[in-house]
Amino acid sequence: MIAYVDSSVVLRLVLGQAGSLREWGSVEGGVVSALVETECLRTLDRWRLRETTTEAEVALRREAVFRLLERVELVELTREVLSRAAQPLPVTLGTLDAIHLATALLWSERARSPLLMATHDAALGLAARAVGLRVIGL
Repeated sequence: MIAYVDSSVVLRLVLGQAGSLREWGSVEGGVVSALVETECLRTLDRWRLRETTTEAEVALRREAVFRLLERVELVELTREVLSRAAQPLPVTLGTLDAIHLATALLWSERARSPLLMATHDAALGLAARAVGLRVIGL
């Protein structure tokens, strides 16, 4: 199975948080937006500032993000993705989630291949279901 993986999935895996994606071991291929790197590294920076943690721990988590991103297909944030994200949707969705959804839809259309949406974000999951994608992680 090929899954579009959003930042919520990557962060739970990298941080070793409860509720990490059960299906992760059966994901054969992953697709992510280039936005994921920025979202994850910004979150880790906030985590560093709010939590009692060592530089070594932060470095390990950052490295884990980079290693995970090496194993998936990265889709650049293009004008086409942004235009698609700006289109009306059947449910309310914020900007970053709309970019994730648009990226997944465009990839699926180009590859002519079904794609699962892997997310722990309820709003993104609802929007993905509303446009016909199967969702895992909720």
